[in-house]
Amino acid sequence: MNISMKSLLEAGVHFGHQTRSWNPKMAKYIFGSRNNIHIIDLSKTVKELKKALKYVRDLAVEGQVVLLVGTTKQSQEAILEAANKCGMPYINERWLGGTLTNFNTIQKSIGRLKEIERMKQEKILDVLSKKEKSRLEKVRVRLEKSLHGVKEMGELPSALFIIDPMAEMTAVMEARKLEIPVVAVCDTNCDPDLIDYPVPGNDDAIRSVKLFCTYVADAILEGKMVREKASMDKLAQAASLPEEAAGSELSPADITVEAEAAAVEVTQKI
Repeated sequence: MNISMKSLLEAGVHFGHQTRSWNPKMAKYIFGSRNNIHIIDLSKTVKELKKALKYVRDLAVEGQVVLLVGTTKQSQEAILEAANKCGMPYINERWLGGTLTNFNTIQKSIGRLKEIERMKQEKILDVLSKKEKSRLEKVRVRLEKSLHGVKEMGELPSALFIIDPMAEMTAVMEARKLEIPVVAVCDTNCDPDLIDYPVPGNDDAIRSVKLFCTYVADAILEGKMVREKASMDKLAQAASLPEEAAGSELSPADITVEAEAAAVEVTQKI
């Protein structure tokens, strides 16, 4: 994937925090300072971003799930747009403690939300008392606000992509506890040692945040396309088998398994 240095500059990716609030562990990613503001070395940003994008792309090729996380004011919209673009789950409101480490309970809450939504759609709520209907509606609104981005996430994600890990430390620590890799945009106040794929960059400016989210969404989409092409090629190959060999044709399940293997093989060659 082509990463434009010009686009990084225009988005202000190189602007870090004030020098007094830096984390010394970010020193290797810092070019210098200007007017008491740390300047991030964009050559390091490009290097680490390429690693991160290849990682999430490869996960998408394998059909894995990447959870996008950003609950700060400047990241909420960008995370939502990126998740919708690449078809991945997201959290852009408050992170519920236990979202990963207490996943079974979260799944029960999601089930409760879906049940109330079904009752509302089928007009079942209309036959309940006014008090009960009001209570269930309040429950629905509360659960919807917290869980709307992960309603269809039926299993733990294979990785997290996070904007501003300092603001999402609960998510970072839950992922580390479960050994779920984390990709994160790390400003100069962050601790990169907590992140598996740290990408040095401005996590406060809206344009910078949106650019990173766009790169990640595009990488995931690219991986999904590779996976889909490998699957279609395998299906086409199976469909072209001569009729006399019909008895030895692969079952749909076998085709799916081989398609996934083919997708992984394509990834390894790239």
